[in-house]
Amino acid sequence: MATPSQLVGQILGHYRILEQIGAGGMGVVYRAHDERLDRDVALKVLPPGVLADETARKRLRKEALTLSKLNHANIAIVHDFDAQDGVDFLVMEYVSGITLAEKLAKGPLPEREALALGEQVAKTLQDAHELGIVHRDLKPGNIMVTPKGQVKLLDFGLAKMLRSAETDVTKSLTGAGDAAGTQPYMAPEQLRGESVDFRTDIYALGTVLYEMVTNRRPFEAKLSTTLTDDILHKTPCPPGRLSPSLSPKLEDIILKCLEKGPENRYQSAEELVVDLRRLANPSTAAPVAARGQRSRIVPASAILLVVVIAAVLLGLRVGALRQLFRRQPAATSIRSLGVLPLDNLSHYPEQEYFADGMTDALTTEMAQIGALRVISRTSAMQYKGAKKPLPQIARELNVDAIIEGSVLRSAGKVRVTTQLIQASPEQHLWAKSYESDLRDILTLQSQVARSVSDEIRIKLTEQQESRLQKPRVVNPQAHDAYLRGRYYRNRSKPADIEKARGYFEEAIHDDPQYAPAYSGLADYYSVLPFYSNSSPDDVFPKAKAAVAKALELDDSLAEAHASLAYIRTYYDWDWVDAEREFQRALVLNPNDATVHRRYSRYLSSLGRIDAALEEIRRAQLLDPLATPIRANVGMIYYFGHQYDSAIEQLKNLVKEDQKSWVAHWGLGLAYEQKGLIPKAIMEFETSAKLSERSTNVIASLGHAYGIGGRRREAGVILGELEERAKQTNVSGYQIALVFAGLGDKDRSLEALEKAFREHSTLLTYLKMDPRFDPLRSKPRLRDLMRRVGLPQ
Repeated sequence: MATPSQLVGQILGHYRILEQIGAGGMGVVYRAHDERLDRDVALKVLPPGVLADETARKRLRKEALTLSKLNHANIAIVHDFDAQDGVDFLVMEYVSGITLAEKLAKGPLPEREALALGEQVAKTLQDAHELGIVHRDLKPGNIMVTPKGQVKLLDFGLAKMLRSAETDVTKSLTGAGDAAGTQPYMAPEQLRGESVDFRTDIYALGTVLYEMVTNRRPFEAKLSTTLTDDILHKTPCPPGRLSPSLSPKLEDIILKCLEKGPENRYQSAEELVVDLRRLANPSTAAPVAARGQRSRIVPASAILLVVVIAAVLLGLRVGALRQLFRRQPAATSIRSLGVLPLDNLSHYPEQEYFADGMTDALTTEMAQIGALRVISRTSAMQYKGAKKPLPQIARELNVDAIIEGSVLRSAGKVRVTTQLIQASPEQHLWAKSYESDLRDILTLQSQVARSVSDEIRIKLTEQQESRLQKPRVVNPQAHDAYLRGRYYRNRSKPADIEKARGYFEEAIHDDPQYAPAYSGLADYYSVLPFYSNSSPDDVFPKAKAAVAKALELDDSLAEAHASLAYIRTYYDWDWVDAEREFQRALVLNPNDATVHRRYSRYLSSLGRIDAALEEIRRAQLLDPLATPIRANVGMIYYFGHQYDSAIEQLKNLVKEDQKSWVAHWGLGLAYEQKGLIPKAIMEFETSAKLSERSTNVIASLGHAYGIGGRRREAGVILGELEERAKQTNVSGYQIALVFAGLGDKDRSLEALEKAFREHSTLLTYLKMDPRFDPLRSKPRLRDLMRRVGLPQ
């Protein structure tokens, strides 16, 4: 193999080597010309002395694979990887400019420039970390700066791939246990040959930041020590003591990056990006007192004296003078917000439930502030992983501001970073990180909610103040199981609902005094008749027992009162107590879209259509993207005999979501009442296919067949329902519908009596369901309605 100088002028593949532009232990880099695409590229080969080292060759190949995953504006793009005559070579984007090391040879950088470059590097690391890649050799020589000030991160030859929580790392590009890297920039754990993670890169970036603003490294070995000793045992001299012009806040940021223990550093590059960005924009950064320096604060008495003198000279009255000391209102009024899904900084898919659970919990915490309109998790979760601009998301959710952030759980602690962003005009208002033991996670959630309310100057009620300030301790194992349960409950598929039950029961086993777990169990049992055709008598008593225990332990749980309202409506038929519980739940959490939706159905069942429409519109404001809520608007119009309005609403929904079986079903119901039987049957048949022949849908189809004179098809539906009833619960209400369509009033009434004996949840709709209008004159129907508690 030729020496580096002899390679100049030669061709590898279709790349003509023009000049050597860099060299190191990991390879020699040349500027070369791509003869096919007529462009300059950077070509990296192994030094002659290591060409026979198979480990080094594998390392170069793995660097190519690593770079191929990182298609990023601040990372040199990989174009090709090939071999010729036993020589492996990596072809990358050629970046014109100078390395940061060359730039620093001229002296320290101005703070503003250091912040701009540091933020770019931190953001690049954040994106690499999201792919599970740790650089491990970050240093000024591996950071290229273009003439326009853009950073390009080079040399991923030492990168390490992280994989799962159970196994810390996969086999690295250098081999397990190697203390690879460049010593002055290596974190203590890296020097000791221990496992590394994302925080190792943060330490290296702290060293680079230190060097940028001081033109020296934080550790300089003396004759009596080694550099390793200094890094492992000494504390870096704060750069601010060497550079009086350096801002105290930047000093704090650098020293936090350089903490010896990884647990004391920034826990993610994203958190570092936020702090650097805020410092670069003084309008969003709070002043921080310098370490070891006294704050130069003018005494309040001196300020007061100056203001009073100025007031006298200007002839201001006392009332006007008082106005000078009042805190001015916020420039804009924020009265609505959405909490976007928190990023899972562990990057392990099995931890998604925790990030989603924390998002849900934070949303609920904010939602209990009555003066705010807080978007439901259902709509907000649709932006998980979305790359839309925040102003666009805010417009789609119809909110004034957005909360976004991240969550990381590690070693019995949880760290939540949040930021508040005003939508119009777009402005970063506030950002903060919170860390606590898992036992104090509920208090942490309250702290976030209180901070946001303070920032946007929302006036809290005395009850809300008390709740947010009250310390709340939780059993970490029980809370974790509860979050898993909520995660599966929110997914709504029958198999997931069953998993939710197991986790709620696990939470209760871990902590029998944990009220939310009982509330979750009550919710599980109460919805089973809808999800699984379970018998109401089998599940509602269990739901009642669970909700009673939840309220015994904590009467302030809004979700428990909501579950009790649902039970009172659909099982007990106790309409008075049901309304009381709905209203209690909404006092405790006025932003719960699900409760507003359920309350609207309660009201429509009693014929209070205007009130029902008001409630469902409130639910729409809180959960604008939720298909079930939009479908319920159509159903309320249907119960109110406003069929044209129902059709208009449901047709619009079908245009946007053609697979919504509920929307097709509702259209069928409305068309039927308009006398458009063929169109109704077509919609019911579509809905039956989409819902995998839901019992409710095929019963409605059977009724339409009967009304349309297709008695044979109606009979087939009756046979299907009777066969199904041998395997699972089929409500007499559904059988009664088919008989009503066939005009057999007596058998329809008999089936409704069976529904009463079964405690069928569908009987709540008996008053307003127009399909039973032909039976209204029958005393048996009036008596049945009286027993269900429905007004005549």
